[in-house]
Amino acid sequence: MSRDAPAAQKKFKEAHGLPFPRLSDPDHAIHEAYGAWGEKTMYGKKVTSALRTTVVVGADGKVEKIFPNVKVDGHAKALLDFVAG
Repeated sequence: MSRDAPAAQKKFKEAHGLPFPRLSDPDHAIHEAYGAWGEKTMYGKKVTSALRTTVVVGADGKVEKIFPNVKVDGHAKALLDFVAG
């Protein structure tokens, strides 16, 4: 999910061959509901923006795990390990 417009989401999905839908949240309501919106420091300045967060939602619609403050290195493996059980 991103605050990007649906057209930008579609372009990103196609460019990276993603097999799943991407969602647009321009007013950041969903980001806030999942704790993925808040204050952070960018280039030495405090800003309020999207926080890199991964939320794993099960087939039943319930949140199974939240990965807050995601760092790129190692995250994909940690996420895949969790999903694999």
